[in-house]
Amino acid sequence: MASSSKPVKVYHVFLSFRGTDVRDNFLRHLYAALDLKGIYTYVDSEELRKGEEIGPALTKAIEKSHMAVIIFSEDYASSSWCLEEAAKIMECREERGLMVFTVFYKVEPREVRTPRDKYRKAMDKHESKYGENSEEVKRWKKALSKASNLSGWELKDGDDSDHIQRIVKDVATSLGRTPLHVAKHPVGIDSRVVKLKSMLNLESQDGVLMMGLWGKGGIGKTTLAKAIYNDIFGKFDSSSFLADVRETSKECKDLVTLQEKLLSEILLRKEKLVVSSVDAGSELIRERLQHKKVLLVLDDVDDLRQLNALAGEGNWFGNGSRIIVTTRDKHLITCHAIDQVHVCEVKALEDCEARELLSNHAFSTHQKLEIRRDLVDGVLNHAGGLPLALEVLGSFLCGRREDVWESSLKKLSRIPNKTINDVLKISYDGLEENEKEIFLDIACFFKRRDTEYVKKVLNSCELEAVIGLEILIERSLINIEHEQLQMHDLIQSMGKDIVRLECRDDPGRRSRLWLLDDVVDVTSSDMGDCAVKAIVLEPPTPTEIYIDPDAFTKMRKLRLLILRNVHNSFQGPIYLPNELRWFRWAGCARPIPEFSPGRKKLVGLDMKECNMTVVPKQFKDFQQLKYLNFSECQSLFQMPDLSCTPNLEELDLQDCKNLVEAHDSIAYHDKLLVLNLSGCSELCVFPNVLKSKNLGVLDLDGCTKLEKFPDIPHKLEGLKELGLQGTAIKELPTSIENLVSLEGMHLSNCKNLVSLPSSIYKLQNIETLALGGCTNLIEFPKHEDSVDPHMKFGLSNLSWLDLSECNLSEVEFLENLSCFSSLTNLFLSENDITCLPTSINKRHQLRQLEVSNCRRLQGIPELPPFLSILRAEGCKSLQKNGEFTLNHNFFRRTSTMPLGQEERCQSGSSLLKMISCLSWLQRTCMISSLDLFSALFSVMMNSKANTHLRLYYMPMTKVGLTMKRLLMRWIRIIFGFIIACQIGFGEESILVKMVRVMYDFCLPCRVQT
Repeated sequence: MASSSKPVKVYHVFLSFRGTDVRDNFLRHLYAALDLKGIYTYVDSEELRKGEEIGPALTKAIEKSHMAVIIFSEDYASSSWCLEEAAKIMECREERGLMVFTVFYKVEPREVRTPRDKYRKAMDKHESKYGENSEEVKRWKKALSKASNLSGWELKDGDDSDHIQRIVKDVATSLGRTPLHVAKHPVGIDSRVVKLKSMLNLESQDGVLMMGLWGKGGIGKTTLAKAIYNDIFGKFDSSSFLADVRETSKECKDLVTLQEKLLSEILLRKEKLVVSSVDAGSELIRERLQHKKVLLVLDDVDDLRQLNALAGEGNWFGNGSRIIVTTRDKHLITCHAIDQVHVCEVKALEDCEARELLSNHAFSTHQKLEIRRDLVDGVLNHAGGLPLALEVLGSFLCGRREDVWESSLKKLSRIPNKTINDVLKISYDGLEENEKEIFLDIACFFKRRDTEYVKKVLNSCELEAVIGLEILIERSLINIEHEQLQMHDLIQSMGKDIVRLECRDDPGRRSRLWLLDDVVDVTSSDMGDCAVKAIVLEPPTPTEIYIDPDAFTKMRKLRLLILRNVHNSFQGPIYLPNELRWFRWAGCARPIPEFSPGRKKLVGLDMKECNMTVVPKQFKDFQQLKYLNFSECQSLFQMPDLSCTPNLEELDLQDCKNLVEAHDSIAYHDKLLVLNLSGCSELCVFPNVLKSKNLGVLDLDGCTKLEKFPDIPHKLEGLKELGLQGTAIKELPTSIENLVSLEGMHLSNCKNLVSLPSSIYKLQNIETLALGGCTNLIEFPKHEDSVDPHMKFGLSNLSWLDLSECNLSEVEFLENLSCFSSLTNLFLSENDITCLPTSINKRHQLRQLEVSNCRRLQGIPELPPFLSILRAEGCKSLQKNGEFTLNHNFFRRTSTMPLGQEERCQSGSSLLKMISCLSWLQRTCMISSLDLFSALFSVMMNSKANTHLRLYYMPMTKVGLTMKRLLMRWIRIIFGFIIACQIGFGEESILVKMVRVMYDFCLPCRVQT
């Protein structure tokens, strides 16, 4: 924020007093003592105090003083002159940073503050004279209240001379430290100062505390540091505010000048203290200040050497000292070992604060112009809570008409304000080349994009994305929210302006293009040699443009080309340069662009929704290719030979509906990490063996004609997720045991699956096993049938087992407690089982058990002690047993429904009512290796038929397989809150109606697999 010009100071101290009380005794001695110390003090004469208002001479004297001391005596408030003087002093304190102290001479602060006693009587007289609602009297009261809360001295008893010496000493000390101008309109400062004061723990005198304030340029770090400095510097022996450390250190060539200034300010020396070198200065600071309690602010630090030279270690200063550092670079604070508890990011103003600050600058009190609300909102949106922008734009627009506001907003959308831009650009200028390139790419192309995707693109373009993004975050240029890259609008405008200024008139000489007109200019004509490095054109609606066949080949520096919703009116092939690193053209209707002969540097190729039948012949030249996406290419029937791409890591062929055969090369590829063939409904041929040792994810969900899963002859330590939902496979090979790192296996709705190999027990890392809807699966293998008699434990890490809607008649495999030791969620609904194993009560990890619609189930044994959710609706064969409810620990613990209410539960079972749509979501949409829905609705009733409905938060910590991602995100939004309410329970109750509405709402979202 800009500072207002400071008036020339003439007086050190201005004394405000009631002459009849103190002039001939206390005041005379105080003035003499101050004068003896060389403190130039203003004391008015009686002749000046004439009339009802203070004269211009007194007003100027107050404004030209460093400090004002108000002497509250018994009759001070009886004088309207004194009250007006106090009001003027407090006004100068707020607007000009005037230091103000108070002396309570034979009165108590509370008499002044409330007011009471003589002060109350005096204010009553003023109200009688000027009117009870007089603005003048209200202003005086406000001034008295504020002044009475300031630091000061209470003089009741004792020798005045002792009090006067203490006052003079404190005044002399304070004059050596003048308050700083904070801001013309310090909106939102006070609340932040309160927070920072609590972080500084000013009451503690143990050791030295360092605090770091970091944030983007123009966010108000310096303003906040000045405010906290003004508020607390009086609590320290000495203080120093070193402003603009970055600029000052550049101008001085070294840090000696700053060291000299620091020592002079803290030691209150009038003559300059000479320092011979930076090392000597560091030692001198430590030697002179190690016993002093100091307040030191280092503002706008951008180099670790500055911190090391000015505040190297805490033991340089005395106990109780506080060091405050402001910077744009969070990493500097971390490197200087400042405790993260004492690091504070200065964030943008809240909406209401931003509106107030803009109004203060844009609308003066005498202005009669009215500006439309949408224009004001437009400026607020553009500023994004940045105080610098609000001040600059508000001041610029002050007094201007609506049409000027409208025109200014249009201009700002194209060209950022220079004053704001120059401040923000400082952070960019301090970056190295790698970070500058990444910053400009994000500003021009990748704001609000998925972070992992952007990393792939940047790394492919030979940039170091991980360290680059880390540095940009530390410099407050970007941040990551919900796994997406975010950037302040003004910082993005600054980045785009840097590119625009590379060449104002010729887009072909700029490094990056993102606007339709610029891209058309460059691609539709012969531009000669071109400087363009990256083009990302993604208009909101399909757009047809003409692209010259050789337009891209002339861009010899082109490394990134992304087109979406773009159709080429030229009918022939388009040629691409071999230097290109990342190419995406979603929905390309024409033949796939061709490359020049020779070795290609392409790393990422994305032709999603492209109209192609076979992969181009040039595919063999893509030796550096890592990412290949041909998903939703409906005409593609042949998979490429991956042996031509030895570095390929990800292959996405999702929803290629006519793809019939998977090439054998995928079985042997050493670097392939992700293979997505989900939704390839015609795929029926897959390699007989799988040897891809680094394959981490294999997704074959929805390959409805795939009948056989390959043999795994050797241990594969890479594969962690295997999706086979809805396939036509009949069995898994015994060699499945070689998937030693597998964490999730999804076989839901495999209608032809009839058995599982007992070797499945050797999968010691698997966490999720989903078999729901495998209607021909008649039994789950027993651990005893395993071919390895020495294997004592089986499926020891499995936490989620879904066997719902299978054809099981018994679950004896659960009897063996050496298996499934980590099981937390067990789903057995809609099977033909008659009983549960009695040993189930020893499965202490089990939290959720579902046996709903097991119509032949005749009893439930003692349940595990920590089970929290049991579902058993529709179990018609459960025997009536009165002792079941009385003796069952689970039901005693959860206070379930009372007996005798057959319309609400099966007799004697007292089972929890649950919502059926959530049950379906669990079975059908369970897709990760963690407990996605670990808690559901539970209804607990007491004897009066009341109920508590509780919806618990259901975590989703892993992204599942592709077909369910959008549904999972939707479910998280709806069910991601804790709801607690008490309602009645009946056929037409609120609960029943709510369940029906939610079920109907969920029904259209079902996914058939």
